[in-house]
Amino acid sequence: MTEAWIIDACRTPRGVGKAGKGALWEVHPQQLGATVLKAIAERNSIDTKEVGDVIWGTAAQVSKQSGDLGRMSALDAGYDVKASGITIDRFCGSGISAVSLAAACIKSGMEDLVIAGGTEMMSMDRSRGSGPPVMDNGNLRLRLHHPQTHQGICADAIATLEKIPRQALDEAGYISQQRAAIAIAEGRFAKSLIPVYKEDGTLALDREEYPRPQTTREGLASLKAAFAAMADVPLDDKGMTYRSLILQAYPDLKIEHVHHAGNSSGVVDGSAAVLLASPDYAKAHGLKPRARVVAMANMGDSPELMLNAPVPAARKVLEKAGLKKSDIDLWEINEAFAVVSEKFVRDLDLDRDKVNVNGGSIALGHPIGATGAILIGTVLDELERQDKQFGLVTMCAAGGMAPAIIIERI
Repeated sequence: MTEAWIIDACRTPRGVGKAGKGALWEVHPQQLGATVLKAIAERNSIDTKEVGDVIWGTAAQVSKQSGDLGRMSALDAGYDVKASGITIDRFCGSGISAVSLAAACIKSGMEDLVIAGGTEMMSMDRSRGSGPPVMDNGNLRLRLHHPQTHQGICADAIATLEKIPRQALDEAGYISQQRAAIAIAEGRFAKSLIPVYKEDGTLALDREEYPRPQTTREGLASLKAAFAAMADVPLDDKGMTYRSLILQAYPDLKIEHVHHAGNSSGVVDGSAAVLLASPDYAKAHGLKPRARVVAMANMGDSPELMLNAPVPAARKVLEKAGLKKSDIDLWEINEAFAVVSEKFVRDLDLDRDKVNVNGGSIALGHPIGATGAILIGTVLDELERQDKQFGLVTMCAAGGMAPAIIIERI
């Protein structure tokens, strides 16, 4: 089996994901994807007719994001029609899974040159139907066996069950903002950042729009919990609520609501791309590798709690790679909610100075289908900056899943 080399990675800045407010909300999702696809081809002098596939992650494949966004974005970027494209959905884990599938195609010998990544426009209408906004989409048989509630309610439930206090979660939010502010001030993201332009050629966004570097511990402590009221809003004419769903699985649970806007991931728009090639193709075309994909893994866990799979996923991918925790120089665990990263650090007993060193989605935002590819590019840039070797990236996904990947800098 051949190796899969990472040649390059790039991404857009993340714009506030609110219609009428964020800098990217009027950009078509295909155009946002085309921005990074065009950039990564031009940066590496790629003949796009030789791209075997474009594997794209998008969680809400509705409205303007429907209809195979990967293929449409590649065409909009001016790729040769021979470059195929597919769009996948593993919810928040879509971007990591896109890169893992690209690596698998190359390792198997199926393809020699693949681009993976993702796009998510959180500012657009992302509703999947007219029914109650729950994961089972009205499948009562599934609901009976696996009642799945809102992710924010899950985050609060996990914090309650794991006895992780709000103070620790607020501190995680504060640190995320501080680290992101330092990374931005020092230009640590500059290597990968691609500006986005409007159709008329004017600049839409060339910097991170979401971070709040002025955040204080006192300010975080004053914020009202976001999901307490939501938990009891009737979702149908039978009085189903998000709280009643989780109480089906945990009938004695008295949820302490501890998450809010300051310790949860930011709602943003964004896109990212990662270029992968086989060693033979890279050598034949003068492409210099930046890293290789060491191992990939997927792990399922409780769909009722939904956010706990990253820890077993990390253990699984370490085992597949034949590595120990001490071998990993940098960790990226998506900050979907502060409890996810806090539990991850605690359960794996990690050095916090190696985890999310440039801040995370609490400060920078979480464009769902793109985030995994963004984090892979982020850890690659940071491995190079620190002259380190191994990076591990993982994240929770709705439905109780987590993909994980380990890369090694070359």
